[in-house]
Amino acid sequence: MRALAVLLMNIAFIPLLGAQDPPVGILTEIGVDQKLDAQLPLDAALRDEDGRAVRLNDYFNGKPVILSFVYFECPMLCTMTLNGLVHSLKPLSFSIGKEFEVVSISIDPSETPSLASQKKQTYVKEYGRAGAAAGWHFLTGDQESIRRITDAAGYRYKWDEHTKQWAHVSAIVLATPDGRVSQYLHGIEFASRDVRLSLVKASEYKIGTIVDRALLYCYHYDPTTGKYGFVIMNSVRIAGLATVCALAAFIVISVRRERRPLHSGK
Repeated sequence: MRALAVLLMNIAFIPLLGAQDPPVGILTEIGVDQKLDAQLPLDAALRDEDGRAVRLNDYFNGKPVILSFVYFECPMLCTMTLNGLVHSLKPLSFSIGKEFEVVSISIDPSETPSLASQKKQTYVKEYGRAGAAAGWHFLTGDQESIRRITDAAGYRYKWDEHTKQWAHVSAIVLATPDGRVSQYLHGIEFASRDVRLSLVKASEYKIGTIVDRALLYCYHYDPTTGKYGFVIMNSVRIAGLATVCALAAFIVISVRRERRPLHSGK
């Protein structure tokens, strides 16, 4: 149903955008370049939603971080991205501020902490868990700082003078606790399973369970699609190993049962 709603929204916006379609060439200048293991500029200077001077490093405190690049006055796509993100996080047993942090950075250098604060209130309320306000951060910055971060993450966007809007794509970036790019997830909806597995991997297995590790073995991350796919051979190996273990346990139990009468007869 949500996919149908998204489609209808896009159709509804066609008449509004028809008179000011962006030049086709601009679409080649936006996107996401895969820069796995790239180091983010943790010294980049920003402003938090209260207007305080901060650095990106302030949000890397031994936990994985989800980065989202948006702008707070975006008429459609950014809201859909943030909605998709919060919907994917709500089913997780992991909680924002406890197992991981979320950092949403405006790509528009003209936006203010006041706008960031309004967005934060909306999404912290929607998420609805204690501690989220301390773990989900909405940041603004000058053009140089924003560009340093987005360039390092491989996120390309451009101001479209024709439509007077920022042209960009929808994606989130998973980063390790020391600020290296771990994975990308694309789209406006993110599967909760993919987000969970990405967080487990980005944390360098410091969060999650043994089941999560087994799932990471069975599901392969495809950087071209930004999603996890089921790997048949790995699952077959695990199933085979489980079968061997079950068979070995059955044999051991059977042998012990057969030996019990002999011992009692003595």
